[in-house]
Amino acid sequence: MILVIDIGNTNTVLGLMRDQEIVQTFRISTIQGTTDELGVLLVQLLAHHGYEAADVQGAICSSVVPSVVYTVEKACRRYLQVECLMVGRRLKTGMKVRTDNPREVGADRIVNAVAALSRWGGPIIVVDFGTATTFDCINARGEYVGGAIAPGFRISEEALFSKTAQLPRVEVARPPSPIGTNTTHAMQSGLFYGYIGLVDSLARRCREALDPTAKVVATGGMANLLSEDSDVIEAVDIFLTLRGLAILFDRNS
Repeated sequence: MILVIDIGNTNTVLGLMRDQEIVQTFRISTIQGTTDELGVLLVQLLAHHGYEAADVQGAICSSVVPSVVYTVEKACRRYLQVECLMVGRRLKTGMKVRTDNPREVGADRIVNAVAALSRWGGPIIVVDFGTATTFDCINARGEYVGGAIAPGFRISEEALFSKTAQLPRVEVARPPSPIGTNTTHAMQSGLFYGYIGLVDSLARRCREALDPTAKVVATGGMANLLSEDSDVIEAVDIFLTLRGLAILFDRNS
C-alpha cells in the first residue's frame, strides 16, 4: 500500500491506497507540529485501523502549506521508512499546463485535474470545495488551461459572523426554505443558496469559455452538501485528490 497525503489550509486528508483503490482514509487538522509529533500521529492512525508502518511501501504528498512540507518528508522517512514524493518537485504529471505562470498553479489543483481527466476525460471542469473554492479547467486535449478562485463556503460564513454585531454563528446546513422566517434560517439561506448561485454562475461561465460540452464535477469536504442543489455539477468524488495522488505516484515510481 501507499500513503497519499493532501495538505490543505484547514484540513489534511490522508489515504491508504492499493492499486489506486482507497483502502482507508483519515482527516486531521493541518498541524504545524514537529517531525516527531506528526510521525507518532501517523503511526497511531495506522495502528488504530489495524495497520503497521511496515504496510506502507511508499508515500506522496500534495501541499498548499509550504511550511509543513519538510516536516512531512522527515516524518515519513523516520517513522514509515519511505521517501515521500512531493507534487511540484519535478514530478511527471503527464499534463501540460497552459497558464501564464505554471509555477503559480497550486499542487492540489493539478492533482485534481489529473484525476478528473483520468476518470472522465476532457473537456472537464473541477470544482474543489476547500478553504477556498477553486475551479480548474481542462480542455479536450487534456491540457490544464486555468480556472477561478473564490472564497470558500466557511470563509463566507466566518466573515458574516465576525463582521456583524448581532448575527450569530449558524450551523452549516440546507435551510428548510429559501425564505427564512427567523435569523438563523435567513442566514443559512443566504449562505447556502447564495453560495450555490456563485458556484453555478462561475461554472457556467467557465464552461462557456472552455467548451459547451465540458462536464462539471465536484470534490472537497462540502461537495456532497452543496452539489445536491446545484444545476451545473454533474458528478461528485470527495476523494478525487487522493486518487490523483495515487496516479502520480504510479507515474513517478
